[in-house]
Amino acid sequence: MNPTALSRRDFLRLSLLAGSSLALAPFLKACTPEATPTPPPVGDLLAPLDGLDIERFFEESFRLLLLRDPEGLTELGLGDLYGVGDADLTDVSDAFIRQTQALESGILARLRAYDRSLLSDSQALSADVYDWYLDDLVRLHDYMYDDYPLNPIVTSLHLRLYFLFTEYHPLENAADARAYISRLSQVGAKVDQILEGLSLRRERGVILPAFIIRVILPDLQEVAGAEATRTWFHTTLAEKLDLASLPAEEGTDLLAQAQAHITSIVIPAYQRLVDFFEDLLLQASDEIGVWQFADGEAFYACALRHHTTTETSAVEIDVLGVQNLERIHAEMRVLFTSLGYPPEESIPALYTRLVNDTGVHRGQESVAAYEAAIQQAGLLLPEAFDLSPRAQVIVTGGEMGDFYMPPAYDGSRPGIFWARTSGATPRFGVKTLAFHETIPGHHFQIAIAQELPDQPAFRMGVSFTGYAEGWALYAERLMMELGAYQDDIPGDLGRLQAEAFR
Repeated sequence: MNPTALSRRDFLRLSLLAGSSLALAPFLKACTPEATPTPPPVGDLLAPLDGLDIERFFEESFRLLLLRDPEGLTELGLGDLYGVGDADLTDVSDAFIRQTQALESGILARLRAYDRSLLSDSQALSADVYDWYLDDLVRLHDYMYDDYPLNPIVTSLHLRLYFLFTEYHPLENAADARAYISRLSQVGAKVDQILEGLSLRRERGVILPAFIIRVILPDLQEVAGAEATRTWFHTTLAEKLDLASLPAEEGTDLLAQAQAHITSIVIPAYQRLVDFFEDLLLQASDEIGVWQFADGEAFYACALRHHTTTETSAVEIDVLGVQNLERIHAEMRVLFTSLGYPPEESIPALYTRLVNDTGVHRGQESVAAYEAAIQQAGLLLPEAFDLSPRAQVIVTGGEMGDFYMPPAYDGSRPGIFWARTSGATPRFGVKTLAFHETIPGHHFQIAIAQELPDQPAFRMGVSFTGYAEGWALYAERLMMELGAYQDDIPGDLGRLQAEAFR
């Protein structure tokens, strides 16, 4: 994949439009536009939930939602446990999404029918969490076609496919390979479903800004213009599958099947995406923001509530942000002055000076630097925590990077921090990003949640942006308090830069 070159400001501006929570969700959060036809009936799906005690209701209703996203089950390592394996792609057609919405609404209505006075304290807490989560999904139904499902964020549908095939899909034996090939055969249908959704958005005037189209087009063109055996679909299978453990003819046949599907199905599908976006580019502008949409103000408010889990208004958030930036910038000035930097220079100019003075990591140096930071965090954590996750976290280098992927529930895959090995990584920012994304940040919080005993499955899998990102921001400051930046003023300036970004 081609590296995505977006500034932090661009990334922040795009996150809302992309629907990204910066942590992969356990299943597809789908919504429909205004004035859509009544979704197909889901009574048969909901009927088994009637009459269940609350504990069984939690499990069975969440299972219904998870089963609608086989890609998500593979990401979580739950395909076999839920009895569906890893051979299917997630349906993102308009009809399927509408049915999912009806299911979400039906589950919420049934949850609210339980008499809360009969629940234990722990059951009531779980019911409150589940209610907020489902209610949030239902509130977002009206705005499905106000988002951009293909974007530069790692939760984009095309990037989700990339990581599904290259990282998440197991390839330990011939059965795994056959499931992989089954998924290859479905890429064309999946792309057509994506194009259906993009066309519905286009009809509503929801068009990806031109500068974003130019960012994602190379990823699509890379596949559309490649020979089948040079695509990451094929190289992943060839590199990960242990051909030596298979009869010679079987291994050869599996690779040949994959090549045939890539040639006849995958590459033409990606070409259809390229054609669509090249055509869309002719009418796209560089304007960005949901203010452009008829329901943009309402969508913005709904999205703020979704990401913050509060009723705080945009104006209140802006005031809070300005106040905090003034505080953070003042703290930065003190540290820059201690380094002897000119007090009259702007904050951006001072950080440019800091990069020049402290240097950058390139290539695999970045991986080693993040590993060292994680090791340092591990030595300091016993001062603050008496609980650590069993799941390990590893650092992997790649052209795309600076993000975290949670471990699989079944223990088959550790947490992964992707370190960007393309371009330059400023040295002063490595510690803070490592603490934020791994320990005691995202990995610490998410892996422990997965491992907690006697919790409903949704309590282990559902992520709320305000909490997840809030915890990681707390983790950055905690490491400062534990001495991680002692005698490291540039590193502490990296922490403050990250706090200002957040």
